[in-house]
Amino acid sequence: MADTKKSQKHRSVTRGKWGIIFLLPFALAFFAFQLYPLVSTIYNSFFKNFRDGLTQVGPEFIGLENFKTLFQDGLLLKYAGNTLIMWLIGFIPQILISLLLASWFANHRLRIRAAGFFKTVIYMPNLIMASAFAMLFFALFSDIGPVNAVLESMGFGTFRFFSSVWATRILVGFMNFLMWFGNTTILLMAGIMGIDPALFEAAEVDGARPGQIFRQITLPILRPILLYVMLTSMIGGIQMFDVPQILTDGYGSPNTTSMTLIMYLNQHMYSKNYGMGGALSVILLIMTAILSLLVFKFMVKKKED
Repeated sequence: MADTKKSQKHRSVTRGKWGIIFLLPFALAFFAFQLYPLVSTIYNSFFKNFRDGLTQVGPEFIGLENFKTLFQDGLLLKYAGNTLIMWLIGFIPQILISLLLASWFANHRLRIRAAGFFKTVIYMPNLIMASAFAMLFFALFSDIGPVNAVLESMGFGTFRFFSSVWATRILVGFMNFLMWFGNTTILLMAGIMGIDPALFEAAEVDGARPGQIFRQITLPILRPILLYVMLTSMIGGIQMFDVPQILTDGYGSPNTTSMTLIMYLNQHMYSKNYGMGGALSVILLIMTAILSLLVFKFMVKKKED
């Protein structure tokens, strides 16, 4: 009996040791690349720390002065509005078209031919680097690009897309839509295929129309996946950077109307203003947490109702 207990204790200790060994790489990577940068960013946000030419100013503790400066100059709210507008331009058609395509592809009764081919095609833009996508659109819609060449041949003249506020914003939103609607379609389609077909059959027997089945059965069951899509898309929207950065050459033209929050942060990091950059990063972290909690609470409350 004593030998059996000793053997069991030895096996449990061995398993515990291997568990720690397997967790160690993740723990080291987390502390080195996530936790330490986060703590360092929060720490720097309370200091005046920037480079003026060849002179290093600071670090000098100034409390909340960096945060006050960000809110007083009005640029933070302006760039937050720009980010929200361009995210909505891309997200609204993304979620609507993805729901439509997912319901079509997951419906076996429609018997869509070459469904695998179309699924691959709609997902392919997600595999292209955002920087390459932005360069392609910059070449297409520039003043001497092929789009303007077609417009001129049709007698409409040249349209300066990147000198128009809404044309630039729509292009940014359209590119985000193209890059991500395929991924969203695959997620929603997986959720629809996981619904018990008996629910749809019972609804059809009771005389429910396709629209009623979609609203009363498909959407409520898809709510967890819709919540995931909403949160990830919203966080991606807050972090929008590469497409508008390349498309507007980093200036958010025209007149900074397409400047996003991360582009604004990049300016502080480029100028080595670590204090302001840290403060802006903390504000973005708080904004992301608050918006995520609001979306999660709204979806959970709606589910309970």
